[in-house]
Amino acid sequence: MSVISLPEEHKLQLDVFEGPLDLLLYLIKKEEVDIYEIPIVKIADQYMEYLNVMRMLDLNIAGEFLVMAATLMLIKSRMLLPPEVRPEMEEEEEDPRWELVRQLIEYRKFKEAAVFLQSKEFQQENVFALGSHNVELEAEPGGLHLEEVSIFDLITAFNGVLKQIPTEDLSALFLASYNVADKIEAILNALTANESVSFYSLFEHMANRQEVVCTFLAVLELIRLRQAQVIQESPFSEIKITRVAE
Repeated sequence: MSVISLPEEHKLQLDVFEGPLDLLLYLIKKEEVDIYEIPIVKIADQYMEYLNVMRMLDLNIAGEFLVMAATLMLIKSRMLLPPEVRPEMEEEEEDPRWELVRQLIEYRKFKEAAVFLQSKEFQQENVFALGSHNVELEAEPGGLHLEEVSIFDLITAFNGVLKQIPTEDLSALFLASYNVADKIEAILNALTANESVSFYSLFEHMANRQEVVCTFLAVLELIRLRQAQVIQESPFSEIKITRVAE
């Protein structure tokens, strides 16, 4: 994947909302594989692809992402060697894949517990005391909100759009001039005219990678500023963007 070097005034330093174990769990779920039988070579390659996209977007990448990348590359290099030439492990040395699986299983348990407790908290927020009775308000129907839509879902969609853009002529790239502020205004105008917009519709008719990157950063900035939210009817389904109610 080619890297776009944006002018300094176009760059945004955005926090990555989730960590390396979140990304690995996301990839495992996306590939529909058993956590005990992780295809290390394939998952490692996909992990590095996501890491490269995050670097290209100037997202703040925590050191843990790089440590995990090194771990995956080490395991991958071992797996690619023919069995007869793999270095022998000491008796007390454990297969590094099992340590990774243990981390993922333990992390997933804590994450599921946190989601459960958060759902109880949201449920309790809708319960109000009325005399000696508790009145529970019904939650409004709708899709998944920002907290339930992974940043990696957005990166997946963005990467798919980026792969469809042909490599530009350098002269055309230098002549192009796009900025995040203009794209934010364009997205807000679209959300004013429509209740929601499809993520992919934002990139229709774009043939310039710089414009695609600026548009995606504009989406992330609107989410960070809580002016827009992401809705997804089911995991890995179409992503829609709506305006956050005042």
